[in-house]
Amino acid sequence: MLTIGAFARASRLSPKALRLYDELELLRPARVDPHSGYRYYAVEQLERARLVAWLRRLGMPLAGIREVCALGPADAARAIRAHWSQVEAETAQRRDLAAFLVDHLLDESRKDITMLELRHRAHSDRGRVRPANQDTAYAGTRLLAVADGFGPAGAPASGAAVRALRVLDREELPAGDVLNLLQDAVRGATEAVREATEGTDANGTTLTALLWTGSRLALVHIGDSRVYLLRDGALFRITHDHTVVQSLIDEGRLTPEEATAHPQRSLLLKALGTAAPDLRLQDAEPGDRYLLCSDGLPAVLPDARIRRLLAAGTPDETVRALVDAANEAGGPDNVSCVVADVVRTDA
Repeated sequence: MLTIGAFARASRLSPKALRLYDELELLRPARVDPHSGYRYYAVEQLERARLVAWLRRLGMPLAGIREVCALGPADAARAIRAHWSQVEAETAQRRDLAAFLVDHLLDESRKDITMLELRHRAHSDRGRVRPANQDTAYAGTRLLAVADGFGPAGAPASGAAVRALRVLDREELPAGDVLNLLQDAVRGATEAVREATEGTDANGTTLTALLWTGSRLALVHIGDSRVYLLRDGALFRITHDHTVVQSLIDEGRLTPEEATAHPQRSLLLKALGTAAPDLRLQDAEPGDRYLLCSDGLPAVLPDARIRRLLAAGTPDETVRALVDAANEAGGPDNVSCVVADVVRTDA
């Protein structure tokens, strides 16, 4: 048995914290001296105590720690991942508000104001193999979106998701609250998809969208559609695929080259309504070109080919060139593209 002082040093929890966790029944001592009230702990309790200490360092509230400690390892890992996703979303929202306040306070000192706007085009194609097009692509005043439906009602699912987000094109965006607004719209899209598919698990959709604020883009992403950024001639992928193959790449069990021929390369880990989407802000610069596309494009075109096609032509010419190239490469899947240029207008 370890005294409370020795246990505190080993677990990196203070004696005061250990007494609190005892009172909350989160980490009870193995034995309490009936005369002195002194607490003693078993060596076997160190693992749980260290887990509590780590979770506190993550900023997890005590109620959440109690839930995690009651779970098995796999469920506990999922709960921690969900907590951290929420922390990142909240941090991004505060960063959005802080940036707005800085811009607002500096606004009066600006003599020359550079305005940015988007010029864009969307195009969707059935491809050469699939009997129907289950993709939906949209480019509006503020909203750019691609959704890739799956299952017998895949087309209604993707269409319902994008239609639900299109309300953002008709509303004034509240300053400093863009990610919250986008998150609310995604909840509406999730409900719309459930209604369109009558809640059947065999149907669903991915969703990848950018919401233009006038100087930055708010990103929502879940699934395996992608967003690429072409900046100064270099191509960057700014989304992360939520697929089995991508998880194997992340774990070092598969190379990107091996992934292209993997039999499960289209198997999703997340889709709209099954998990929290990725939400964050993307800074925009004049000259940027963004590409949103369903997985039918990168499945047949390597990044080098996408970069070359993306670097030429107007948005209208480029979306058609990308779709044509995918079809020339066999067109095994539906393919949808949205291309948007960030251009400068001086006011």
